[in-house]
Amino acid sequence: MSDTEKPTESTPPPAEQQPAAKPPREKPPSRMDKVPSLQHEQAYGFGKKIDAFDEEMERQLQEAMSGMSDKDLYGEPARPAPRGKTAADAGPKKGKVFRIHGQDVFIDLPGGRTQGVLPLLQFPEGPPTLGTEVEVTIEGFDSANGVMLLSRKGAAVEADWSSVAAGMTVEARVTTTNKGGLSVDVNGIRGFMPISQIDLYRVDDPEQFVNQRLLCLVTEVNPEERNLVLSRRALLEKQREEMRDKLWNELAEGQIRQGVVRSIRDFGAFVDLGGVDGLLHVSEMSWQRVKDPSTILQPGQTVKVIVLKIDHERRKVSLGLKQLTASPWDNIGEKYHIGDLVTGKVSRLTDFGAFVELEPAVEGLIHISELAPQRVFRVTDIVKPDQEVQVKVLSVDPAQRRISLSLKAAQVKEPEPAVEEPEPEPEVPAKPPRPRTTPLRGGTGSGSGDLFQMPKPPSPEKKG
Repeated sequence: MSDTEKPTESTPPPAEQQPAAKPPREKPPSRMDKVPSLQHEQAYGFGKKIDAFDEEMERQLQEAMSGMSDKDLYGEPARPAPRGKTAADAGPKKGKVFRIHGQDVFIDLPGGRTQGVLPLLQFPEGPPTLGTEVEVTIEGFDSANGVMLLSRKGAAVEADWSSVAAGMTVEARVTTTNKGGLSVDVNGIRGFMPISQIDLYRVDDPEQFVNQRLLCLVTEVNPEERNLVLSRRALLEKQREEMRDKLWNELAEGQIRQGVVRSIRDFGAFVDLGGVDGLLHVSEMSWQRVKDPSTILQPGQTVKVIVLKIDHERRKVSLGLKQLTASPWDNIGEKYHIGDLVTGKVSRLTDFGAFVELEPAVEGLIHISELAPQRVFRVTDIVKPDQEVQVKVLSVDPAQRRISLSLKAAQVKEPEPAVEEPEPEPEVPAKPPRPRTTPLRGGTGSGSGDLFQMPKPPSPEKKG
């Protein structure tokens, strides 16, 4: 090719660069045939088509992703959000307590149409009051009841049952009371303490233990049934048994001890001294006469007593309560003297007399022979119970605590009326006796009618 023969734009390229010849069309080119093909438009000036570029890119991607798993490529699959909890529900919310039913606390969430529930165990400080504002987090939705499932911020949701076992000593916080005992919380686990296992003695008011922390013994654990039973009494009895022998060695007559009234009987009360029970007889409770011990003491009451007598062989202890107060008989000799007239009330009657209360805890006896001047067959014929009488003090014995009284000696004798002497009768002269006209019977006559004849006296002898 000469220099004058330069290729023009219309000159076709060499054969190796020319595209393949198109097959002849049977029909004349239509209007649609004039649209340029994509293959032609995607031919770049580098002499490569887009198909070759895609093959190169795919090869490079395969080399870069070789050895990578789907988890590395796409990450963790997204979990579906629980029903009722959307992105807007995430985070803490503040609601107000509007109802407490059993162990569930119902919360009124913002908006006025949404309500939620959370366990009462998530309130370790005790059941909240209605209207209290609580910060909660939405955990899910209970479709059966149509409420949101909530949890309190900072509260434990699940309890660790592995932290408790039978025979273990734990600290339980009393949350509420129920018909059979106490509901308690042990490390987030809801437990139950029967009312008979609260104390060594009968408990009439379990409300006093609410919000207290008690050391208890675990008696039953069942994680499957979520059953936890505790006993404070078992722990107290165990401690009491350990202290019993030690206390017997320390007890001595005259000691002042503090105990707890265990039971009340008609004849007295039993007091637990800390492992040893002592009897406080009704006569040793007060200086006054006690008819009903329950008017002085109550079960569970803490009381100070004095040890009166100890029987180590029979393991019995006699206690006294009145000895810790001053006796009214200590200065009785200064109050009452022989011959004093005092007033009292008849306290009780007996066959041999009547007792008169002169002052609290001081009584005197009126013997039946001192009730009236005449002979008395029945005491009730003279005095009645609760009758006020004036008596005279006959004797005072502070050592024996006895005062003898007399009712008849205190009565004022009325002066006897003067007896008028009868006027002397005028003297009447005595009539002379009439002469007897008939002979006396049994006379000495010799008649045949005589009953008997008197013997003739012997004639005197004549002297010669």
